[in-house]
Amino acid sequence: MRRLGTATALLFLSMTLATAARANDMQAVSPALAKYAERRVFGEVWKRPGLSPRDRSVVTLAALIARNQAGEMAQYVNLALDSGVKPAEISEVITHLAFYSGWANAMAAVAVTKDVFAKRKVGSDQLPAASPKLLPMNEAAQAAENEREMRVGQQFGTVSPGVVQYTTDILFRDLWLRPDLAPRDRSLVTVSALIASGQVAQVPYHLNRAMDNGLTQLQASEVLTHLAFYAGWPNVFSALPVAKEVFERRAK
Repeated sequence: MRRLGTATALLFLSMTLATAARANDMQAVSPALAKYAERRVFGEVWKRPGLSPRDRSVVTLAALIARNQAGEMAQYVNLALDSGVKPAEISEVITHLAFYSGWANAMAAVAVTKDVFAKRKVGSDQLPAASPKLLPMNEAAQAAENEREMRVGQQFGTVSPGVVQYTTDILFRDLWLRPDLAPRDRSLVTVSALIASGQVAQVPYHLNRAMDNGLTQLQASEVLTHLAFYAGWPNVFSALPVAKEVFERRAK
């Protein structure tokens, strides 16, 4: 317990130092923003018990990449590493979001993360293989994927067969099975990015998938709270009715 407490204390010290490094800039422009950053964002939100600092780092990185906010990314890549997110996991988050937020957003993240990795001496041996052995799908997962493939093919096969094909071949039978980011975390990244970019129509499927992959309702609720600060209240309020419906249907 003492080791965990020490690690957590060091992480919060890292957050405090990160905020202090930007405090002069904020004070010169918006003292109120500096107050909210210190007291609310880092003083309260990051310390809420419903979601670990590690998970909050993953959510924050997903939001920044989805919104192409590279200016803040170095600070949060460092914070993610300090909170226990592995370099391989950060690498996979960027790869994953190339498909869910666009190639240009991923490339912007690559440019920032490359410098952070270099300063922290992260070597290629700490990164995922380009073509690893993929995670196996159990019988239930295989059946669900077959059902999804059939449904999407029936709905959109005549509209864009290329999208339908790549959705199956690349996303769900390759990207989602890469082993260096756990399925739960991959879902966490996807849901966070969708909410952060206002893509609420895609949230029901992926929030259900996230909860099937182990994300609890409490954790999903905290993702929404966290994203209110990093993606804005309107994006989160747009997602609240969708999340409410998912929670209620799963409770039946």
